[in-house]
Amino acid sequence: MAREVWRDSADNEAASAVFHLMQQLIDRYRVNRPVMPLVVAQAADAGAGPEIDARVERVVHQVHRANALRRVPVRLLDGEGATPYEAALAMVRTLSEKPWETRENTQYKTFSFPRSRLLGAIEQATATVVEQSDGNTSEVREERILEQLSRLRWRSGRPRRGSWWESLRDSVRPETFVGALFIALLSVLLGEIDWLLTALVAAVALLGLAVVGLASRAAPPLLWLRRASRWFATTSSLAASSTGYPSDGWSWFSPSGSWRVIRARAAAVAERVADAGAGDEHARQFHLELRVQALLEDLRHNYRPHSLDWRRGKRTVPPVVFLPRATQDNGGILLINAINNVRSRRSEVDPLLLLASLPAPEIMRHTPPLPPERPGPGAPAGSSGARARYERWVDDLSLGQSPVAAATLAWVLLLPLSTEKLTHEHAHAQLVTHRVRRTWAWWVMSRASIAVLVVGSLLGAFLWAGHWRDTYCHGPLTDRNTDGIWAGEGDDRECVGVATAPEVLFARGNGLELNGAGKGITFERIEQAIREENADIEPGDAYVTVVYAGPLTATGKDRERTRKGLEELTGVYLQQRAVNKTVGRSVKLRVLTANGGEDMLRQLTAVRKIIEVARRDPSVVGVVGLGRNTDESDDATRLLRDAGLPLVNTTNSSGELPRRFPNYFGLAATDEEQTYALGLVARQIAQGLDRPHAIVLSRGDRNGDLDRYTAEQRAAGKEMLRTSGFSLGQDVSYDLAGGASLNDPLTTICQADRVPDALYFAGRVEDVPTLMAGLSGTTGCSDRRMTVFTGDDLTKGTFDDSTSIAANVTLYHSSLAPLDRGKNLGFYGDAYRTLRALHPDGEVASLASGRPAYEDELFASGQTVISYSATAALYDAAARGDKRRSAAETWATLHTVDLNNMPTGTISFSRAKSSVSDHVHGLNIVKVVRPGPSAERTLVCGKPAGVAPPLTAKECKP
Repeated sequence: MAREVWRDSADNEAASAVFHLMQQLIDRYRVNRPVMPLVVAQAADAGAGPEIDARVERVVHQVHRANALRRVPVRLLDGEGATPYEAALAMVRTLSEKPWETRENTQYKTFSFPRSRLLGAIEQATATVVEQSDGNTSEVREERILEQLSRLRWRSGRPRRGSWWESLRDSVRPETFVGALFIALLSVLLGEIDWLLTALVAAVALLGLAVVGLASRAAPPLLWLRRASRWFATTSSLAASSTGYPSDGWSWFSPSGSWRVIRARAAAVAERVADAGAGDEHARQFHLELRVQALLEDLRHNYRPHSLDWRRGKRTVPPVVFLPRATQDNGGILLINAINNVRSRRSEVDPLLLLASLPAPEIMRHTPPLPPERPGPGAPAGSSGARARYERWVDDLSLGQSPVAAATLAWVLLLPLSTEKLTHEHAHAQLVTHRVRRTWAWWVMSRASIAVLVVGSLLGAFLWAGHWRDTYCHGPLTDRNTDGIWAGEGDDRECVGVATAPEVLFARGNGLELNGAGKGITFERIEQAIREENADIEPGDAYVTVVYAGPLTATGKDRERTRKGLEELTGVYLQQRAVNKTVGRSVKLRVLTANGGEDMLRQLTAVRKIIEVARRDPSVVGVVGLGRNTDESDDATRLLRDAGLPLVNTTNSSGELPRRFPNYFGLAATDEEQTYALGLVARQIAQGLDRPHAIVLSRGDRNGDLDRYTAEQRAAGKEMLRTSGFSLGQDVSYDLAGGASLNDPLTTICQADRVPDALYFAGRVEDVPTLMAGLSGTTGCSDRRMTVFTGDDLTKGTFDDSTSIAANVTLYHSSLAPLDRGKNLGFYGDAYRTLRALHPDGEVASLASGRPAYEDELFASGQTVISYSATAALYDAAARGDKRRSAAETWATLHTVDLNNMPTGTISFSRAKSSVSDHVHGLNIVKVVRPGPSAERTLVCGKPAGVAPPLTAKECKP
């Protein structure tokens, strides 16, 4: 319930009646906005004495007090002036120039009066010129008045002298809306861009705010578009007064034409104002009514509907003016007449409500008739010619439209109060007023609410921007990319997903270099080279997109753990470069990189992002990579299958994936194929031993590395040893606690009752140095010759002094890329020359001399060659016959791929293998020993990729 703000007793019945009428008009304004009358209360008895008139005046004062504190905009006027005209004009100026009494207790902000201020500027300029007048002609006076208006900047009163510092300080104060917005924007920018650029933006913004603030006080920008200027140039009340001046009409899009209209009308009004000051009654009436019209237009504008600030919904009570004593002498009656005349002439409803008290002897009548004859402009006194009469008619037209001769005052509501009701005090009714409630529109669209909303939104955006930066690899507020996300925390954080934004480079800052002849070419440069190849594809070119997915980042600072990703990505780049630079290729190759994280532990996240990209980009035809067998490999391949994307795998040796998923095409020999070839060697070794005994040493199953490769290798290795004639001891496993922890497992093996003759190591290449150190240093094994078989491709290891083979150990491992078996030996020279162009100095080390190029460490691991071949196979299926195919068509075409001239032989997915020995994958068996200070590799046997005779024991001699 609204709070009570005023309570009093009605002195008489008339007071109660007038009070309730005014309160109904005020309080019902919110509901139906009734037409506001000019209420004039007067004693009905013309002979009533001063005491009765005083009672009527007290009624006006009582209604004023009742509404002064309840958020109703009220003004109490008391006319003062040498003449009625000056008194009435002073009251109009008071209403438009001085604050209303509810300035600090209002429903909305204080009223603005731009139209009245414009007329005030014309009055001020005219008064200045008239005071300095020295008998100039009217034309000269008009020009001087317009010059004076320009000096005043068309505003009443000279603007306060401003300075750059004051403009800047006023613009960015925190308590102002602009200041709060400025601070919030700086906060957001500081989180989005570099601090130096933020400081530069802030400095430019501060300078701009200072200029705008100073200019707004020094000059009226876009004068013809200001509300006051538009009203002044378009109101029909001034049309007749300026017909003698050239005018092209006011227009939104014609500054010069609009400016001519404004100047012409200002000159006409200034002339009439000067005449009014000289005592011309016609000019005075015109001046007063024009001032009243501007006041009413300003008030109507303050209550207009459909405004952006919802002011009509905020202001639910009308402005109320009180004239406790309106007489002819104090200008009160003249003011009421002027308001009535303007309303009658304009026929526009304004919100002003007026309550006046009229002394009993006064008669409320129209403005007294003006002198019937007066000379027209520039005509001699007494002239009665037709032209002179026309000039007078035009000059008087603005007043002639007023109903000054009507029988009644249409907008005046006269309340004759009988003496009996003014003196009857039997009721003593209690009069109460309550505070006017602010509407919901005030709370929603107030300046404070908007400031809080905007600042809150900006701060919320700042927080969201921080969240997006922590979520996405490129997550600014305005241009975030959701295809790459951050995974992990602290030093373990990696950018995982697809790099579809220029700002996302998985190898940014990764200075890991290629081996051998590739020294000096970094991981970052290879990834950037792929971007450059993509950029060279013209918008109108036909192209297919291949996504390479591999381990492109590593946690911590060990960049060596990204070598697999570096070498595989190098092979993808070599194939892309070969395709795009080959003359006659109409279908280009575009490559996107996808990071599965260190050791491919986040490959599901990467695959989901690949699928999202493929849904948006129909040019994506398949995926190359995912060359590590983990617990997530099944799910990753299944997701790609369901999305219709084929996968050409590089080094994943799983035998289950090709059997279970038709979209899986692998280039690496499976675990069964590798152990079959190793078994040819193992069987011959077992035949030379007395009671051959072997143990399988493998990684534990729950080391946090999601390694399924170890489990499959363990099973395949046990089966191989058993069929080769070895008796098997109990399996031994080791943990990964900051690295391979082999002390306890090797102690168990080497100090057992029966030390094994052979050891099948179902581990990873990075664990081999620890294994070799343990075998050469653990009692029971250090003095015993031992054979170690391993399923992982150890060509990735360099076997330098820190990773040498133990002196008492002979190691056999498979190589998935038989580089010596292929027919395309020219590939290595071409690849070397392509990579040499990426070196920052334009040169790289020469290929190893005196031996085949494929033995250079740049190619020796086989990772580059395998990924090159995989990309070539996928591209061949996607662009066969220089026709671009969809992902589904590429999947179907992959089954017919048969590439003969590849570095490792023939890449074929078209021929089904009849047995493990009759496979189409390339394979070499390598023997590594340490007869001297360094390890020595010997090729035992092998076969190229494609259809070739199966390996035999005769070829694979230990």
